[in-house]
Amino acid sequence: MIASFSLADDKFMPQYHWGPVTFGIDTMTTLTPDDRLLMTRRTMKLLEAWGLGASDIMHLLRLPENVKARHVARFRDEEAFPDDPTVNRQIGYLLRIEEALHTYFPRNPEMRDLWVKRGNKQFGKKAPVAVMVEDGESGMISVLSHLDCTFAWDLTGSKAEYQTA
Repeated sequence: MIASFSLADDKFMPQYHWGPVTFGIDTMTTLTPDDRLLMTRRTMKLLEAWGLGASDIMHLLRLPENVKARHVARFRDEEAFPDDPTVNRQIGYLLRIEEALHTYFPRNPEMRDLWVKRGNKQFGKKAPVAVMVEDGESGMISVLSHLDCTFAWDLTGSKAEYQTA
């Protein structure tokens, strides 16, 4: 799956296209510095809407050791996230989760943030954001699998092979 990004209306919203490349990593490393900054701002806006503090953001994104908690505030406006494959993969999961929430609640942005913060039976009555912070990448995969059945299907390795008769 290849991700391409729309920068319309100063929003960094992912659009997904089928292809041979793993989601996120290859596309994000080829972004221009301006596009990368917009992606960083969009991701920070999302994480802050979910009520995450600097240490949770650092943990969730798996930012490199040289990035300190006090540095996280700079990502809101001044700097882009480090161009690191691990960070890019984490951002890819978050943007797919955001897109899935847009699909679930297309006309109600408040519900998108509320859904992430509310306890959910699927996650043992934990809030999805707590699952993501506590379990890291596997938590994000769990939340994304719950929201996006195509992602869950891809994880199983299932492939539909069509043959002409």
